[in-house]
Amino acid sequence: MSDGRKVVVITGGGRDIGKACAIDFAKQGTKILFTYHSSKDSAMQVVDEITQLGSEAIAIKADLTQPEAVNLVVQQAVDTYGRIDTLVHVSGGLIDRVKFSEMSLEHWNNVMSVNLTSLFMMAKACIPHMPAGSSIITFASQAGRDAGGPGAVAYATSKGAVMSFTRGLAKELGPDIRVNCVCPGMISTGFHDTFTKDDVRENVANATAIKREGQADEVAKLVTFLSSQNASYMTGNCVDINGGILFS
Repeated sequence: MSDGRKVVVITGGGRDIGKACAIDFAKQGTKILFTYHSSKDSAMQVVDEITQLGSEAIAIKADLTQPEAVNLVVQQAVDTYGRIDTLVHVSGGLIDRVKFSEMSLEHWNNVMSVNLTSLFMMAKACIPHMPAGSSIITFASQAGRDAGGPGAVAYATSKGAVMSFTRGLAKELGPDIRVNCVCPGMISTGFHDTFTKDDVRENVANATAIKREGQADEVAKLVTFLSSQNASYMTGNCVDINGGILFS
């Protein structure tokens, strides 16, 4: 059970930003339980990397749009580690770019379920096991600020809702639990490999003040900071990390 080391639950920890978060927490000696959906090989590699760093990790395949899966994940964390000090909810997705005129209710509901309802269920399940001083890190997107690119109405709306959810939950859970949100811009991940054309990525990178895409490990360092006591007076914040392409 508990030996005094912090315990973090990361959703979507098998690749990209979630993986980078898991590795950065591991470097700090944190015990990690993370979920993955389809990236099993990558998830197992993350476990190996964390073990080599001298920490410990459990990877669980889970569809977090399903209440039963959410409850099993949280119960596994509590049974193994005794408590949860940090929840980092990275998992989510665009699913597909769909113009509003062509959008089905099914697509709308799927996007909301993946990005918003899964967060609601994970937070609801974790909070009873989180002691005073714990923190929750949610993930929105620059799309939650500027509505994203073509075909992203549902995605941008869900991410805007994540930002409001973060603020409301911070009010309810303070002073015991802090809740903050990370809003990434163009980060070099599989998300953009799948959904963003190369010329668009290049144009966006050149439009930033830093003139490049961000890296997953740069986002991870923001996450571990927000979860730490170095951010003890921060809650309800939606923090942009976008290279200076958008200021809020």
